[in-house]
Amino acid sequence: MPWNEAVLPTSTSSTSATSVPEPATAKASNGPQVRQYEHCGACVIAASGEYDMGSITPLREMLRTATKQYPKVILEASDITFADSTFLNLLLLTHQTGTLRLVAPSAQVRRLCEITGVDSVLDIRETVEDAAAS
Repeated sequence: MPWNEAVLPTSTSSTSATSVPEPATAKASNGPQVRQYEHCGACVIAASGEYDMGSITPLREMLRTATKQYPKVILEASDITFADSTFLNLLLLTHQTGTLRLVAPSAQVRRLCEITGVDSVLDIRETVEDAAAS
C-alpha cells in the first residue's frame, strides 16, 4: 500500500509536468503553414509543420474549398514534420470528395501512410508536375 501513495502521485505529477510544456513548445516552433497556388489547372496546396487535432483546421478548410473549386487537388507534403490520425482522416475524406494527389510526402508522412495502408488508397506522386499532368 505505501508504494501506491509514494509512486503514483510522483509518477502522475512528473508525467504531466514534463509532457505538457514540450508539445506546446514544439507546436509553437513548428506551427503549420499552408500556401496555395494553381498549376496546370490544379490547385496545389503546400503544407509544412505539424498536423494534429489542434492544428489541422487551416489545412482542412483549404482542402475543402479547393475540392469544390478545382477538378484536381495536389497536396505537397515534403515539409510536414509530424502528422497523426487526424491528418490521415483528412486525406481520406478529401480523397472521397474529389481528386487528391499527395506529392513528395516527408519520410514521417510516407511511413504513416505505409503503416496504415493509406498508401494503397491514395495517389502518391513524386512531383507536382507529375501529379498535375495525369
